[in-house]
Amino acid sequence: MNIPDKTLEDLEFHKVLAEIEKYAKTQRVKRVIQQIRPLESKKAIEFRLNATNEFLSGLQGNNRFPFGDYEDIREDLEKLEVENYRMPSSSFLAIRTHMLQIMELKKFLANFEEYFPVFHNRIQRIDLQKDILKQIEKVFDKHGEIKDDASSELKEVRKNIKATSSKLSATFNGAMRAHREFLDDIGESVVDGRRVLAVSAMYRKKVAGRFVGSSKTGSISYIEPESVLKIQRELDELKEDEKKIIDVILLDLTNLMKEFQPELISYQNFLFQLDLIASQAKYAYEINAVLPTINYEKSTHLIDAYHPILWLKHNKEGKKIIPQTISLNDDQRILVISGPNAGGKSITLKTIGLLQVMIQSGILVSVHPKSKMGFYDAIFTDIGDHQSIENQLSTYSYRLKQMRYFLRKSNENTLLLIDEFGTGSDPELGGALAEVFLEEFYDMEAFGIFTTHYTNIKILVEQMEAAKNASMLFDEKSLEPLYLLEIGQAGSSFTFEVAQKNKIPFRLINRAKKKIERNKIRLDKTILKLQQEKFDVQKTKQQLKELQSKSEEKNEALDQTQDKIQSKLVDFQRLYENEQKMMQLGRKVDEMADEYLKKRSRKKLIGEFLKLIEMENASKKPKEHFKIKKKQEAIKKKLKNDLNKNKGKLQEVKQKIEKKQKEETATKIASLKIGDRVRIKDSTSVGTIDKIENETITINYGSFRTKISIFEIQKI
Repeated sequence: MNIPDKTLEDLEFHKVLAEIEKYAKTQRVKRVIQQIRPLESKKAIEFRLNATNEFLSGLQGNNRFPFGDYEDIREDLEKLEVENYRMPSSSFLAIRTHMLQIMELKKFLANFEEYFPVFHNRIQRIDLQKDILKQIEKVFDKHGEIKDDASSELKEVRKNIKATSSKLSATFNGAMRAHREFLDDIGESVVDGRRVLAVSAMYRKKVAGRFVGSSKTGSISYIEPESVLKIQRELDELKEDEKKIIDVILLDLTNLMKEFQPELISYQNFLFQLDLIASQAKYAYEINAVLPTINYEKSTHLIDAYHPILWLKHNKEGKKIIPQTISLNDDQRILVISGPNAGGKSITLKTIGLLQVMIQSGILVSVHPKSKMGFYDAIFTDIGDHQSIENQLSTYSYRLKQMRYFLRKSNENTLLLIDEFGTGSDPELGGALAEVFLEEFYDMEAFGIFTTHYTNIKILVEQMEAAKNASMLFDEKSLEPLYLLEIGQAGSSFTFEVAQKNKIPFRLINRAKKKIERNKIRLDKTILKLQQEKFDVQKTKQQLKELQSKSEEKNEALDQTQDKIQSKLVDFQRLYENEQKMMQLGRKVDEMADEYLKKRSRKKLIGEFLKLIEMENASKKPKEHFKIKKKQEAIKKKLKNDLNKNKGKLQEVKQKIEKKQKEETATKIASLKIGDRVRIKDSTSVGTIDKIENETITINYGSFRTKISIFEIQKI
């Protein structure tokens, strides 16, 4: 892979790394981040991208990684090989913290394997030697102090220290009582960790003991009583013995750790790696970065891409940033962007380059998730003024030197990013040479984005099948850049318009216009006019899209209303059928009443009535019947309430439906004319239209004619 440091410098990649570095927990990882460069292996790139994306998803959701602070003890671990090396207590405690944190991560990832497969697979390869923890916990308690029973010798010494300390305290308290009349108000103090008597200076000779100092004013003398000196020496000796025993314990523990050195280094390295990934993920969270689709074809499609450094700056200042959408593929390998200065050409160029370098370094990028990105074997840039007094190189000389290098090293897997292509020399001569360079890059099938003001370059691009002109849009009326990239058309440099905006006198602008070729002005004006018209068309297109969107929303709302009405109609139908059934029963009862009136046969009436009731109840199950009846009563009540409440709305909806149907009818009628060949739906016979009357048409089949609704026919 050939991505020179100059490319990273031109694209300000170091600023991205500086932002990521802020999140690192240790200085070692901060240094690693400072040295991040595009990775050679595509497999390594994908691993880092996927791992960062997994950590980011944890930050965005409710399953955050249990990853806290840790210590960098890599140097201590490497010294384990040194003979008689004794590791400090803090390093053993750090080892314990590392292992406990990895154990917690293992437990966490076991529960969320499907969400974090990359980390789950990575941590599965870590062999946690629990014997290391056992050995450390034999020596250290949960507070990080060495246990009394870490060895029998330590236990005995600490027992003696405790007894001697108690004896020393009692003896000192006795000395205080004996010399109370000579003590200052404070009574005692501590000097070098030892209790001393605070004796008034005038009585210094009255108290026997070792003089250890005076107060700042000299009014108090600090004396260690003679009665405690011997006991204090005994205590000092015991503490010295304690230190020696602890040294032996830690040396033995260090020797035990030697056999686990590879595992301990692997634990430390895993935490370093996790720290790096976490830092990248936190930065991605801050700039709304994502993992785009990675492809191995020679194509890039960035949707809503924005410059991460610019986004952070604008976000802090409360400014809006305009993203860009851009593609590079076999059909569009080279883009030449033109337009006014300060219109966004250079920042667009840098955005594409920086995002490409980031993705090839395993860093998530600020684009829409549906974006697609591939990898390039080489990325070359020529951005900014490179005049060098030290090397006696002019800007143009430097650029020619760069071009020579690019021409020698570029191929079909190269991405070229060149700002102000062709400038630095005589416009006509430099432009001609730039044309030749562009043709060479095109012939070698390299990919590239170039910015230029040269008209001859814009014209050349129109003759290249796999190259496209693009422009940064500019509002001619307000003379303000719109910072929008439009692909497919060259842009005007708006030289005179920008001069006008910057209040250059009109007389000077007019004089300048007279000094250049008339055809040049006409071409620039034509480009300007086309660009303005394109912007107006784009604006109209956007407005039409909005109107279409609103229309679709209204149609959807209307369809939903129709669905609700249809549902209500079904309820009405069921209610109607139920009412019809009740009416039929009523008629039968009425017939029975007439029969009874004629014959006065109570027995026959009761028999027929019971027979009617039994027939009615034959198919009914008591529990279900009453439930259904109760439900029907509720529906009936609700329908009546809805009808009363929404009478006006239903009428309005009905009118809308009728209006829509009329519009559909009118559209259908408008699409037909006399003489059109048609056939009736589900029929194979074809006829011609003789007459159209409202929604009815007359079809002539030759031997006979027929009338039919326009909705029943199909146009052939």
